[in-house]
Amino acid sequence: MTSNAYRKTSVSPSATMLKALPVRFLASPEPGGLSRRLPRRSLRLISAALMTNPAYFEVGRFLGAYGFMNITSYSSSQFGEPSNVAGIQDLGLGYSPEEIDQLRIQDIGEGEVTIRLYEGRVVQGPLRGTQAVFKVYPGSRAGASEADLMALNELRTHAFLQSDASDICANIQFLLGAFETATGEQWLAFRDDGRYSAADYAKVASARQLKEQSGGMPFWNPFDRAYKLELRRYFVLKLLNGAMSGLVHMHNHDRLHQSLGPSSVILNTALEKEGRYLVPRLRDLAFSVDIGYSSIGAGVLSDGLWRRASAAGASTPLEKRAFGIADDIYGAGLLIAYMAFIPFCEAGIMDGISLQRLLENTFRFDIYAAREQCLIRITASDQSPRLY
Repeated sequence: MTSNAYRKTSVSPSATMLKALPVRFLASPEPGGLSRRLPRRSLRLISAALMTNPAYFEVGRFLGAYGFMNITSYSSSQFGEPSNVAGIQDLGLGYSPEEIDQLRIQDIGEGEVTIRLYEGRVVQGPLRGTQAVFKVYPGSRAGASEADLMALNELRTHAFLQSDASDICANIQFLLGAFETATGEQWLAFRDDGRYSAADYAKVASARQLKEQSGGMPFWNPFDRAYKLELRRYFVLKLLNGAMSGLVHMHNHDRLHQSLGPSSVILNTALEKEGRYLVPRLRDLAFSVDIGYSSIGAGVLSDGLWRRASAAGASTPLEKRAFGIADDIYGAGLLIAYMAFIPFCEAGIMDGISLQRLLENTFRFDIYAAREQCLIRITASDQSPRLY
């Protein structure tokens, strides 16, 4: 999907008035790292600081934009009250009316930040030729003060996780460099290790499942269906294994992800037959939290986490740290549930929000009861797994 057509003037300092990232953005020296195209013997030679000169990059075509939602509270709905989605449908966040209706039990607001994505590549230095994806934060001058905090937090988290060239996790997106423009935009350059997310893969697999069930893709070979199901199972297991490995690496280095979900896992391939080459990587570390004992309780972006920890009875730094890790693991559990169902269900039968509500409200976190219900449905219908 990578295009070789690039706009030559996009990163010229004279053309776009780009400037190097301020020193305050570089909290961790010697981030280091390698492109997968480089031989291992070059590792020691390329353990320099992040590239902060825009002249090192060439920006290509615009890939798209996305925002985020603020969910400030959650309470289970037990009385079936009518939904009130006034104002939510206009957010343009990609949710269907049915999914918006299922958000009625949450207090939701639109985030201030809209992030743009561009493709590109490195044109100078030892990583020359490396394909890149640029993540652009609008900056405080555009009226999004939160964007500066998010960009700074994401940059510092990646720089810290990449500070030891011998301990870089293959399951976390690799940051090549960053710079700030004269207009205050923050540009983060990541190595292009894939454009598909786990959510994209799940939707494609679900649509394929529906086509197969409806007879649109007949199986002439009686063993073909079982073979494809095994390929899908292997692909999903490897995806989850890689995502959990990345999360474990973050926790071992005193960092929480705090926005883990199917959209925050990128894949270098979405083809199930290429499952053996699959390398999942965690991205979107803008809300990552430092859980070192000296940092617990601090940070504007993590304020909500620490308030929830205090409300749950965590008072000491050790208890708050344990709460934060447990909160991340809870998000990982929802990711596992999502990938265990959506790719194997027909399109439209299940979505992430409905699945979360079923596990939290209907089954009250009783995983064994949910599993038993699935087995009953599968045995009775010999179709895709269903919870209802």
